[in-house]
Amino acid sequence: MTETELAIGIVTISDRATSGQYADRSGPAINDYFREVWGERWSPLLRLIPDEQPVIETTLRELADVHHVPLVVTTGGTGPAVRDVTPEATIAVSDRLMPGFGEAMRAVSLTHVPTAILSRQIAVIRGRTLIINLPGSPRAITQCLDAVMPAVPYCLELLGWPFWETNPQRLVAFRPK
Repeated sequence: MTETELAIGIVTISDRATSGQYADRSGPAINDYFREVWGERWSPLLRLIPDEQPVIETTLRELADVHHVPLVVTTGGTGPAVRDVTPEATIAVSDRLMPGFGEAMRAVSLTHVPTAILSRQIAVIRGRTLIINLPGSPRAITQCLDAVMPAVPYCLELLGWPFWETNPQRLVAFRPK
């Protein structure tokens, strides 16, 4: 990563997409979202992995500790199903919890579907990396990212990363005066 480029880890967690039963639509939805918000000044580090807690933990550690990305966004594995272990894996690798992210994402999702109460998305900090768990639906991904993204650039700055501009026609980042 150069001083003018932001790397973002995008991790799709899905047994079925990993095994080829269907194409991953969630990872590309996140990629498209960040292209709209941050333009071309960033590069994705894409991962497609199964719903296996040790694999999720290893992937999150790799992106944070080896690649030193400021932001990792996961999609999938946040529901109440037996194989949904993304929040547990994320907590296992975290240094600090960021509960406001999950609260905001559930609040906005509840305005669209009553089953959003079943969602267990969370956000944590590992070292200087912000990790955000998103649901698996592309539509819900956009709704949830719209709810939290105004705070993400400032959060990254507080973690010691450079100032990143957003596309103001798509999203205005909030920064205290």
